[in-house]
Amino acid sequence: MPENDLHNPRRTIALDDADLETPPRAPFVELGLLSCFSFLRGASDAVDLALTARALGYDAIGIADTNTMAGVVRIHTEAKTLKMRPVIGCRIELVEGLSFLAYPVDRAAYGRLCQLISAGRMATLDGGWQDKGVCEIDLAMLAAHSHGVQLILLPPRVLEQSFSIRARSNVFPLRPPKDGKPNTEPLGNRAELTGTLAQILPHLVGELPTLRHVAASYLHIGDDIVRIEQLDALAKGHGLSILATNDVHYHTPNRRPLQDVMTAIRHKTTVDAAGHLLHGNGERYLKAPDTMVHLFARWPHAIAAAREVADACNFSLDELQYEYPEEIYPDGMTPQEFLEVETWWGAQDRYPISEKGGGVPDHIADTLERELTLIAKLDLARYFLTIKEIVDFARYEAEPTILCQGRGSAANSAVCYCLGITSVDPAKHALLFDRFISEERREPPDIDVDFEHERREEVIQHIYRRYGRHRAGLCATVIHYRPRMAIREVGKAMGLTEDVTASLARTVWGGWGKEISDRHAAETGMDVTDPHLKRVLKITQQMIGMPRHLSQHVGGFILTESALTETVPIGNGAMPERSFIEWDKDDIEALGILKVDVLALGMLTCIRKCLNLLEDHHDRPLTLATVPREDPETYAMLRKGDSLGVFQVESRAQMNMLPRLR
Repeated sequence: MPENDLHNPRRTIALDDADLETPPRAPFVELGLLSCFSFLRGASDAVDLALTARALGYDAIGIADTNTMAGVVRIHTEAKTLKMRPVIGCRIELVEGLSFLAYPVDRAAYGRLCQLISAGRMATLDGGWQDKGVCEIDLAMLAAHSHGVQLILLPPRVLEQSFSIRARSNVFPLRPPKDGKPNTEPLGNRAELTGTLAQILPHLVGELPTLRHVAASYLHIGDDIVRIEQLDALAKGHGLSILATNDVHYHTPNRRPLQDVMTAIRHKTTVDAAGHLLHGNGERYLKAPDTMVHLFARWPHAIAAAREVADACNFSLDELQYEYPEEIYPDGMTPQEFLEVETWWGAQDRYPISEKGGGVPDHIADTLERELTLIAKLDLARYFLTIKEIVDFARYEAEPTILCQGRGSAANSAVCYCLGITSVDPAKHALLFDRFISEERREPPDIDVDFEHERREEVIQHIYRRYGRHRAGLCATVIHYRPRMAIREVGKAMGLTEDVTASLARTVWGGWGKEISDRHAAETGMDVTDPHLKRVLKITQQMIGMPRHLSQHVGGFILTESALTETVPIGNGAMPERSFIEWDKDDIEALGILKVDVLALGMLTCIRKCLNLLEDHHDRPLTLATVPREDPETYAMLRKGDSLGVFQVESRAQMNMLPRLR
């Protein structure tokens, strides 16, 4: 069962899988599956899809979100929890109107798919800057990245629909238009071709060598048999085969109303006015393998094709072995050797020898040895050196220097203190290093570094310059529907007036509620027995927790040795000169990828100005590490609650300490 309620945006399956058996091989694998990360299209999350697939008897489950890999980690994680095999792919929608399911056979092909999506998100087809969230992919781009990618053509609803596509002139022979023949127009060294699916299919086959199948769906729309027969004949006539899929948009039929509302929101209309934008019925749910075999009894080769494509996908996200950026260190030292040298040099600086003695205390030396040994065992030296390089840039290279401070669990590390990452002296505090790094937990360390909020952008651009945009990207943050946003958008799509939805939204305190229920409607004086209102409230409940769009993390960077675009697609941020990956911090943690947090803190800007004033007017140079630990006057102000604008109390724990302050 899910470990959290339905409205938790990060639900996961929590099972004691000690006795969970691997399901038997099913005759069919669903490959045309959209999750909720096909924003405002897919109406079910990874938990519901995986649990339903397991219950229906699937041994493998595909994922094919539209022009994105944003949801693959969650399907991968939940499917593996249930001992199913996740089959990783995506749905590529071209600017020409054509759509394909794309499933890579190996790691290299997966990398090419990620590069394709990145190219579509980073630049327009004419080479300009691409807006955030837009993905423009044309046929030529798909052809250039399709090696090793199994392509399945998704036919349009109306087979007689006309397409205009551009391709290289050596693929489309230029000839005068004739009746019944495709029409081509010269366009520099390219050509434009207009025609129906049947007319352009020969050229698609020539352009896309890995195109082997045409998708077919039995959706009970009245002409299914005739349509599938047409597709079967068309495919066979060009050396292809049809492939069965139910074009899944939700896990059970009762999610169809939510999917209708999502469609209306996406097209900025209402459900009543959406017309043919909506699907004709609620058949696009995850059907059991045996059901699909029965539906395609006339075309068993379509069922076999889906199984064959799934079996040919030998790629797993487990293969994404994280490659941290390699650096060249002095005298041919390894990263671990250089880290140890830097740490001991830093220790001598932190604990200088004077006439009164000093030097590195024995217990600190023992702590450093223990920490360095564990860092070597977990192969984390390069990660620590990267953080040090960023901090050194802020403190020594930026002009003027930028105040920064490591915080969080990193403050428990003597190595971080000696490298200058944190300013918490382990000689004066009882540190819990195991809270920072633990061999048993096998979790990557989390070093958060705060920078002056007015100067943080300089640090971000330094990282981009040093590693390049192809090797550095910010993490994503998934923006989910909260109750207020959900009732406003669902209510509008369902035809409620703005004053009604606003009244319902005001019944939720803050932005983190979990529901909009009859109780909330009753508070506004509305008739909770009204059938339409009850439908709106039910759909709103389903919408809460659904992803709305991707945004960029406040400062969590992913750095790689090879091109980051071969691991995960990258897109432009809303801010100029910003780019971010499609996975959030939980996704990269699930894959064991290290994150470098470059955060902004307004208080550091205040402290910087204060330190400057002390030095300029009182000739008293201080750093974060040398600010006196005890200050009776500050404690006296805190006891009186008179510290506004002087001292920032960060937590209830600090408040509980106030009565004991002297």
